Amino acid sequence: MINASRVVDYLVDLVRIDSLSRREGAIARRLAADLEALGARVSVDDAGERVGGETGNVVAALPGTIPGPPIVLSAHMDTVVPGEGVVPIRDANRIKSDGRTILGGDDKSGVAIIMEVLRTLVERRIPHAGVEVVFTICEEVGLLGAKHFAVERIKARDGLVLDSDDASCLFTKGPAADRVEFTVTGLEAHSGICPERGISSIQVASDAIAGMRLGRIDEETTANLGVIRGGAAANIIPKETVIRGEARSRDDAKLAAQTTHMRRRFAEAAAKYQVTVDGVVHSARVVERVERDYDRLNVPEDAAIVRHVLQAAKNVGAPVKTRATGGGCDANVFNQKGLQIANLGTGMRAIHTLNEYLLIDEFIRSGTIVLETVRVHSAGA
Repeated sequence: MINASRVVDYLVDLVRIDSLSRREGAIARRLAADLEALGARVSVDDAGERVGGETGNVVAALPGTIPGPPIVLSAHMDTVVPGEGVVPIRDANRIKSDGRTILGGDDKSGVAIIMEVLRTLVERRIPHAGVEVVFTICEEVGLLGAKHFAVERIKARDGLVLDSDDASCLFTKGPAADRVEFTVTGLEAHSGICPERGISSIQVASDAIAGMRLGRIDEETTANLGVIRGGAAANIIPKETVIRGEARSRDDAKLAAQTTHMRRRFAEAAAKYQVTVDGVVHSARVVERVERDYDRLNVPEDAAIVRHVLQAAKNVGAPVKTRATGGGCDANVFNQKGLQIANLGTGMRAIHTLNEYLLIDEFIRSGTIVLETVRVHSAGA
């Protein structure tokens, strides 16, 4: 059993450390020191240099005490804004912030659980085949730490990311995502004197969006346009508008169809707008940028890590079910790189909001399951 009061206190310490994306230096140094104190071999990779951050991913290996393949445990160190100056408050079964910031349980709850599992293994001399740890940077801004992590740095081929809400859920299926950006170019003109000499890029974009399928497309597919920027002044027909968004699906064919639909809507809208000024024909134009953000998460139900987590949960009397999610996380990237990594919840709720909180009982339960998973994995059940 993990030390419940200690892991809660440790989490409270961690959320007080500012660690916005690309500014994870302070927490990385704290974790590296704590890992070394436990006897782990610790290194920091070059991911930070690649993304313009203060530090890279913190990578550690706690040597095994029995033969067998190691397991990898991972969580991300960065948090979203507003995440500076967090003041954690314990309220009955919850830990929350004072309301001025997010809490940062996403994903410092995962970090704290991993550290407590390692402490417990060492203190209680629990036999294990080795635990490797990857604390990533910049998860919140595009899974960048995981994308720049070289899996050759670790020996483990399977394990867990701790980066979800319900501790009774093991997420084995998740969507792939396409990131999209459309730059619509029209023609500027004075909006009061000669609006007919212009083409409004905002109007073109609005035409495209009005006929677009967005939100929940089906059980596996979603789409969103989250950022629109355009125009210079209220009295100028806007020349340029930039729209950024995404499409996600757990089905690759559905994702391709949705992304194609979004691209087609902008192309069709732009084709409608044309104006002749002083004998010169001007047409609306769209420049699109579409890139795969991450591939889908698809861990087989009979994978060793899934079996081990379910057995561990049963052993400790805390049943876990496998589920699909609509979110992406570092597990998507790690699986793309050839590992088998599932995502276990830690008890966090209302993440990315000022109302974020952590359910302490679920947090403790998740830690207990992870500790037992390491034992079951080492036994090769």
